[in-house]
Amino acid sequence: MYSSSLAPSPRGADHCNTMPLISIIIPTHKRAAILQQCLEHLGKQTAVDQLEVIVVSDGEDPEAEKTVKRSYKYPYNFIAIPKSHQGVARNRGIEKAQGKYCMFIGDDIFLAPNAVEKHLEKLSAISDPTFAKATVGKQRLAVLGFTTWDPSLDITSVMRWLEESGWQFGYPLLKNYEDDDVPEDIQHRFTYTSHISLPTEIVRAHPFREDVSLYGWEDIEWGLRLKQSGIKLYYCPSATAYHHHHMTLEQSLQRMETLGQSVVHLSRIVPELDRRPRGWKFMLYQIAAWIPTMAGRHRKAFLKGMKRKDAEES
Repeated sequence: MYSSSLAPSPRGADHCNTMPLISIIIPTHKRAAILQQCLEHLGKQTAVDQLEVIVVSDGEDPEAEKTVKRSYKYPYNFIAIPKSHQGVARNRGIEKAQGKYCMFIGDDIFLAPNAVEKHLEKLSAISDPTFAKATVGKQRLAVLGFTTWDPSLDITSVMRWLEESGWQFGYPLLKNYEDDDVPEDIQHRFTYTSHISLPTEIVRAHPFREDVSLYGWEDIEWGLRLKQSGIKLYYCPSATAYHHHHMTLEQSLQRMETLGQSVVHLSRIVPELDRRPRGWKFMLYQIAAWIPTMAGRHRKAFLKGMKRKDAEES
């Protein structure tokens, strides 16, 4: 277990004289209301005296700045950058981080009260001789927490399907790896930057790409580089977060179309992470896209996005 070393400060990181153990980095863009709820949940953490919060506004946002500067129980830092991308925002946050560890969450992620504590238990396990995992002892470890829909939302049928099928987050595929390392060959597919933590020295050595201009896949590409550097991914399901993002079928299909555009772009700049279906896989994908199921409709939207991006870049 970690020891308390950070005195709470409601006045911001510039006024805090002690060092945090973990820096929580939150990119945001024009969502001050949901950001406020996210920050309120951080104020309820059992490890609130161990953390600092760094909010990076992707583009000028006076309302977000006002929200961050409210009186919370932890030191904070607010950064506004020119409109860029989530990866750029995370990198600017990493540059300001003072903690030994960094955690990435989204502005619509509400952490359960003990979530940060659970992350720190795993990340700080180097000091616990009873924890036998050599990968932890070497601090070559990222910790993935569990994320589910916020139960306060009206859970639509597509939201339920996205969770149960693994199309939104693939947690059903991790059932056999709870409280264990995710197998190396698949771990990069689960480096979800909506709820993940790792040593700060590692994220500084492996920043996010800043030439990815579309939403989607940038965290998977980052995860591939972590894997190639020998970083293990540990799945800690007891570190729970709630995703406060209502989604309709139309919005989900639009997201898939954007992912289709993004996969075309990413497969060209990062060939080794080519998630684009090709050859016989592409033929099967096309056939499956015409089946009138939830999965079929999402595949069809994905292919539509690919086709649009191909046309733009041809």
